[in-house]
Amino acid sequence: MPDRPYVIDTMISAKAIAARIEELAREIEAEFAETGKLVVIGLLRGSFVFIADLVRELRLDVEVDFLEVSSYGNAMESSREVRILKDLRGQIEGRDVLVVEDIVDTGHTMINVHHLLSGRNPAKLRTIALLDKPSRREVPFRADWIGFEIPDEFVVGYGIDFAQRNRNLGYIGKVRFTEDAS
Repeated sequence: MPDRPYVIDTMISAKAIAARIEELAREIEAEFAETGKLVVIGLLRGSFVFIADLVRELRLDVEVDFLEVSSYGNAMESSREVRILKDLRGQIEGRDVLVVEDIVDTGHTMINVHHLLSGRNPAKLRTIALLDKPSRREVPFRADWIGFEIPDEFVVGYGIDFAQRNRNLGYIGKVRFTEDAS
């Protein structure tokens, strides 16, 4: 649990997120229209809300799988060391794949995941991130689709946490630390 008091200011509303997901779904459908089939891989845990809303919008034959990676733990800063905590259950060789990430910050997680999954020979491998912080990038990575580009702010909500809290917010909020009143 965070040891400093904080408040959360709305950065991106639930309505704006829903509208953007609808737009993204149409673009994704166009990209994968040839086969009409798609393996959607969510990166746990932060992407679970985004992936749920996104797959409900897709008019494709969708299979969902999850990969759990960690580079943050309970910290606010990436360790830059990416560990695979849960691997895929299914095979992706020869299949169209979309990797769903909550936020691209330094880029280390997505570079590592992209490299890992590319080695499994998917027919097509694309990526989508709800949020992108290009000002924090340490390695060259850009998702194929981005929901929202945001400034270098610490955010929570819509699946994104701060020490495992605030994932349940229906919007993206900026964390603002306050002075302890006691």
